[in-house]
Amino acid sequence: MRARNLTTAALALLGVSGFTVSASAQTAAPQGGFGINRFDPSERGSEWFVQDTLDLRGNGRFAIGLPTEWSYRSLVNYDSKGDIRESIVRNMIVTHPGFSVVLFDRLRLGASLPIQLLADGHTAYIDGVTYLPPQNAQAIGDLRLGADLRIVGKAREPFTLAVGAQVYLPTGDKDAFAGDGKVRVQPRIQAAGEIGVFLYSARIGYQYRARDELYANNGAIGQELTFGGAVGLRVADTKLVVGPEVWGSTVLANPSGTDDSVPSPVFKKRTTPVEGLLGAHYTIGKDVRVGAGIGTGLGRGYGSPVVRGVANIEWAPAFDDKPVVTDRDGDGIEDGVDACPDQPGVRSDDPTKNGCPADKDGDTILDAEDACPEVPGIKTDDPKTNGCPSDKDHDGIYDQVDACVDTPGDKSDDPKKNGCPSDRDGDGVIDKDDKCPDQPGKPELQGCPDPDRDKDGIENEKDACPDEPGKADTDPKRNGCPKAFIKEGKIKILDQVKFKTGSAEIQKAPDSDAVLEAVSTILKAHPEIKKIRVEGHTDNKGVAKSNLTLSKNRAASVVKWLVKSGIDKTRLDSEGYGQDRPIDSNTTEEGRKNNRRVEFNIVDGASAGATDAPKTN
Repeated sequence: MRARNLTTAALALLGVSGFTVSASAQTAAPQGGFGINRFDPSERGSEWFVQDTLDLRGNGRFAIGLPTEWSYRSLVNYDSKGDIRESIVRNMIVTHPGFSVVLFDRLRLGASLPIQLLADGHTAYIDGVTYLPPQNAQAIGDLRLGADLRIVGKAREPFTLAVGAQVYLPTGDKDAFAGDGKVRVQPRIQAAGEIGVFLYSARIGYQYRARDELYANNGAIGQELTFGGAVGLRVADTKLVVGPEVWGSTVLANPSGTDDSVPSPVFKKRTTPVEGLLGAHYTIGKDVRVGAGIGTGLGRGYGSPVVRGVANIEWAPAFDDKPVVTDRDGDGIEDGVDACPDQPGVRSDDPTKNGCPADKDGDTILDAEDACPEVPGIKTDDPKTNGCPSDKDHDGIYDQVDACVDTPGDKSDDPKKNGCPSDRDGDGVIDKDDKCPDQPGKPELQGCPDPDRDKDGIENEKDACPDEPGKADTDPKRNGCPKAFIKEGKIKILDQVKFKTGSAEIQKAPDSDAVLEAVSTILKAHPEIKKIRVEGHTDNKGVAKSNLTLSKNRAASVVKWLVKSGIDKTRLDSEGYGQDRPIDSNTTEEGRKNNRRVEFNIVDGASAGATDAPKTN
């Protein structure tokens, strides 16, 4: 009795949208479950999921594949308003291992066995009857055996026609909604073709279904008209097939013994499941094909899910229908288009050169004898130079790109220096005559630099500022440097501006005046410096707020001094930061001394450059 109730529920609620069973329905339910899955994959080797490309070429051509699909809500109970009440069959995952073999370049045999990996759902109660979900999550489906015979046309031609039949053996588990429990037979006619990048497929058939029953006054199980079609594109060097597929069926007549008052089931929405799917198949290499697609039910026919996702992987060797060609010289170019059929050569777009030995640079010297096959040259008796351009100075750089044709030189990325003698430091003295080849110097000094560039009497090696004249100093970091110089966006000073203790008054000391005079001199010499910011800093002794005020006042005092020296006030700003920006430790007297400082930061204007800066020892 329980199995009878389960079957009644399942058959009453078939469809993407399910069936709304009227409260007055009293018709007996079918015995046992039935095959709910409407996804019936094409034979292996097709480039559609359900339709067929009808590639029936070869003799003993074998293909195996594993299409796998998931469906959602393929059997649903709806109320009278059309709202979902329960999903008797909610999720279902099925894989379809199978194979096909083509014989006699015309006949294809195939087999496919559905294996249900998952099936779940919810119990429904309709008119006092309990309808159970699948009782077994895993189950075997009905084994399908098929045969198709090509009548006219061939694969990849505009029209191919084939007839065939499929037999479904009752190996499926009815209680798992994986099979009918009775034999099904389906003869069919299929057509397919390709026109350029476009391809299509169509199918119509008749399925004899031994199950011939009325259920829930809402539909029937019985003989069916089956149909399907697909259109798409073949692109990506013919490896990718993409496009939509549609398939479906309709019950042709009410079961025997049905009252005449029951309407005909033909093309009624509950007995006509229709699905659509958008998919793609891609061939990897020559023999492996993968595919994926997603679809949905297009009506309320039983077995059409709300969503169906599919994936496929198969081994389907490509059919090699290339004609046998001859190639006497074995260069891979058929004799019919080989301009030199008895001499190995290379392909060429020029029919008069196709298959002939290569002369890439067109200098009439074959590449096999050309020492410079990529560059047009001249014929010589020396195999090392035959076919190469002229190189008068024999420096290995052809005259046409040699900037010093008559003087041996070195390669260079600079066209003006390529083939010329090397001058690494660019001082105009070539390296072989340059006693200081990595230091720019003067010709009169045999390419070596002046030992005292700034003429301050201190040799460059000992001069911390070799390009700016200064005075000698026992401190190596100050030796030969001026009081002030431009470096890294600042006017650097070597001596501090000194103030009276705790005051913003500049000490009347030669050192302070000399430093500020040097800063003023730089500003006058560099009008491109539009603005500098004089910054005051203190150590951390005392109160931070007082230190901040003191630093601001000291910076302002320096600005006043510079204005009095003749610097336009608009070029000067001042700011104080107190003890917030130390450059040394405040734990030692030396560090605190370094932190008590005035800095001159260039805000707007070009720096005079690194040559004004002392070198780092």
